[in-house]
Amino acid sequence: MFFLAAPASVLIGLLLAYAAVHRLPHRLPPAGMVLPTGVAGALLGTLVTHAAIAPSRVAPLLLGAAALSAAALSLLLRPQHTGPRRSPARPPAA
Repeated sequence: MFFLAAPASVLIGLLLAYAAVHRLPHRLPPAGMVLPTGVAGALLGTLVTHAAIAPSRVAPLLLGAAALSAAALSLLLRPQHTGPRRSPARPPAA
């Protein structure tokens, strides 16, 4: 069952990464880093789910793939730049 779930999880990882690149391009690194991260997260999610539960059904494997792929992609997000940064106030020099 894992051999059928692996290509499906790769597709899920690519779709999630592609959606992230087009939805949040200003907060993510280049697509060359985001797309492989989504695929690797999905494959790892499938593998972990396969090891954790009985691989009798494909749906839990794909759910695990989507969850870990989304978690891996969320680690690539940079903070949103809201405006100029200010340094904290320093006490006056004596």
